[in-house]
Amino acid sequence: MIPIINQITNPEVLQKAIAHYRSRGIILPTFAQMQNPELIPGSILDKLKNIGLWELHPLNLFRLTWKNEQKSTGGLFGGPNFIELPKSLTGIDARILVLLGKWFPTGAHKVGAAYGCLAPRIITGGFDPTYHKAVWPSTGNYCRGGAFDSFLMDVTAVAILPEEMSRERFEWLKEIGAEVIATPGCESNVKEIYDKCWEIRRTRKDCIIFNQFEEFGNSCWHYEVTGHAIEEAFRIAGGDDAQLSAYVSATGSAGTIAAGDYLRTKFPHLKVVASEALQCPTLLQNGFGAHRIEGIGDKHVPWIHNVRNTDVVTAIDDEDCMRLLRLFNEKEGHQYLAASGVEKELISKLGMIGISGIGNILSAIKTAKYFDYMNEDVIVTIATDSAQMYGSRLEELTATRGSYSSLQAARDHEKCMLGTAPACMKELGYADRKAIHNLKYFTWIEQQGKEVGDLRQLWDDRHIWAKIFSQPARWDELINDFNARTGLLT
Repeated sequence: MIPIINQITNPEVLQKAIAHYRSRGIILPTFAQMQNPELIPGSILDKLKNIGLWELHPLNLFRLTWKNEQKSTGGLFGGPNFIELPKSLTGIDARILVLLGKWFPTGAHKVGAAYGCLAPRIITGGFDPTYHKAVWPSTGNYCRGGAFDSFLMDVTAVAILPEEMSRERFEWLKEIGAEVIATPGCESNVKEIYDKCWEIRRTRKDCIIFNQFEEFGNSCWHYEVTGHAIEEAFRIAGGDDAQLSAYVSATGSAGTIAAGDYLRTKFPHLKVVASEALQCPTLLQNGFGAHRIEGIGDKHVPWIHNVRNTDVVTAIDDEDCMRLLRLFNEKEGHQYLAASGVEKELISKLGMIGISGIGNILSAIKTAKYFDYMNEDVIVTIATDSAQMYGSRLEELTATRGSYSSLQAARDHEKCMLGTAPACMKELGYADRKAIHNLKYFTWIEQQGKEVGDLRQLWDDRHIWAKIFSQPARWDELINDFNARTGLLT
């Protein structure tokens, strides 16, 4: 049976964690507070005014939200951070809202998903912060977020990621004191990460692995926090005649796309769109390969992906993403966009969109063209991180392709964005969804040792996903009890 985390499993370990956090002054935020920071106690808000957004301070756990004020120091909270892309940029009538992960601590939203995995284990006695090490297998930002959370929660972190990921990721992980393990390959080499996890399971008893592809705490965090942030952004920007028509997310670990499960409860006709790389079209064509859209590891279907709730699969050429990365961040690109009628205020914010965010935007454009969306249709998607994470990639592009020019900017905008066509995509029927779900067998049953009965339950049990996504309410009860027993909020 699919495990539901709702009970204390080891009271002795739990008491050790409570005593340890009392001595370290560590307070855990609830999921409700991450969803709605207005619930954070005033005493904590007063202290946050003097703490930097990226500072390694335990109270920055309360900044694991889409609603951080856009300030590096002293900021508190407001509405969800997002931008709207105009027709002058996208070429379509439908409106695209992009939630911005840049204003999370570490500059990426994975820091919240990692908390959703670690915190439930601590508050139920399943993880001893005085003994256990937290292993964060990832193709990018998840191990970064896990390492940050681990530092703030006084846990030793072990980060596993492919050796070909950007230099910035490795440098930051080493600076924060994480043990870093580089596995062979690039973004799409997920199995190599899993193989290293099995080695750790066999040889290191002090390690607990938080595999984002199978940890339901990942999808629960996005259901509870990202889903509500998207709804609020739509309510703010939508207008009287607007309709939330689609939600687009790269599949990756299938955490972020779980926000679509929440949105479906509010907008029943919403299309949930899964985006992946054309160079590795796993969901679209059972395909394989390597690609450059960092942050969306693939060649398998994540255990936590509720495929029943996915309506469309799109595939994006990574070359388009890399070319638009330059358009959005080079001076000549900005000058071209301004001359094309894009407002300078928006141009100044395009650097808040990383490579996978660009891919999501292109999938949103495909979706709008496929369904003939018009002015009243709103599509929401995610920029999980910003271009700040990819400075070395821009340097590489300059080194290999030469300096950027206004002519190249025009070509890139025309071909890679305005020329985006509703091709390399599929609207999923029942049989298509079931076929994708069944692909989980080869990774999770044959390779990772899960039970085939659990695989069937995730498809056949019409209530299991509601049970999974209801866990944060119980976790908040346990977090409040945990904090009460540390005595730090009195």
